[in-house]
Amino acid sequence: MSLKKNIAVIEGDGIGPEVTKQSVKVLNAIAEQFGHEFDYKYCLLGADAIDKTGTPLPEETVDICLDSDAILFGAIGHPKYDNDPTAKVRPEQGLLGIRKALQLFANIRPITTYSSLHHLSPLKTKNIEGVDFIIFRELTGGIYFGKKEINAEQTIASDDCTYTKEEIERVAHLAFQSAQTRKKKLTLVDKANVLETSRLWRKVVKDLAAQYPDVALDFLFVDNAAMQIILNPKQFDVILTENMFGDIISDEASVISGSLGLLPSASVGNKTALFEPIHGSYPQATGKDIANPIGSILSAAMLLDYFELREEAALVREAVEWTLTNQFVTKDIEPINFYFTSTIGELISDYIGNKIPGRLNKENIELRKSTII
Repeated sequence: MSLKKNIAVIEGDGIGPEVTKQSVKVLNAIAEQFGHEFDYKYCLLGADAIDKTGTPLPEETVDICLDSDAILFGAIGHPKYDNDPTAKVRPEQGLLGIRKALQLFANIRPITTYSSLHHLSPLKTKNIEGVDFIIFRELTGGIYFGKKEINAEQTIASDDCTYTKEEIERVAHLAFQSAQTRKKKLTLVDKANVLETSRLWRKVVKDLAAQYPDVALDFLFVDNAAMQIILNPKQFDVILTENMFGDIISDEASVISGSLGLLPSASVGNKTALFEPIHGSYPQATGKDIANPIGSILSAAMLLDYFELREEAALVREAVEWTLTNQFVTKDIEPINFYFTSTIGELISDYIGNKIPGRLNKENIELRKSTII
């Protein structure tokens, strides 16, 4: 069944425009192959928005995003702000602002490994074969959004961590539903031996578990979870956790695959969702066509899942796996015999469109060229 969807595209800063361009290319290949129609509206966020409008989050961007079915986002950040602690307006304020404006309460980050890239992981190959888990992080509550105080002498400071039952329930439902489609195991990561908020998380999640009798629920303290992600990441299926713990363990888990350029993420709200690679704006690579577009392309696959286009999403992931297996990779993975960002985007698009010859010779594709010859 053909589908028509409106997608807001925020290319952002640094390598954001380059990798996002490849995702749009891949989405267009999917649309052509399956008879869908994706309409794109481009809008500004971050340093790019500050330069052009004076604000990191223009009102027009919020309006376009609220009016869209999903948002595809590139990257945020620029050295001129990173190196200036006195800057009053910062690109990152745009990302926090869009999360708040769109009420994106759940961050979803899949952690997958690829056998052809095991040599890049800091972990031993035997520990990462078959790793495939997903982290659900609550995104709009907790210590990051709590009341902050410091005394006049600047000798005592406090950050309140607050959670409501409703905030916990809405992200927990998503995590349980995801577990039902996977290996049917959910691990709540908390610090319930010390924190009152964590004890509330345990109570609420335990109560919800009755609605998902097919999902096995277990619990880990966050310090133990941080160790277990390194010692035996294969044990996990779906991890659910609060904002700060999720921020830390998702970054820890991201190194398992061997390159930050490979990993996608989604931030989901009640009405829409935003999809972005986990990497930053990587200013050193800007404009060189060397950035890894896989994280962005897999974020587009998550966007297709969000539209319930499962077959289409699976085909994108299959195409990605094909490029990696055949060593069509960017400079972060292979510093010498690497392929350009745009080449990877075209190869994945061609795979989706059945334009790849059955017996493709690597010699047929010039290194750093973006056409099959």
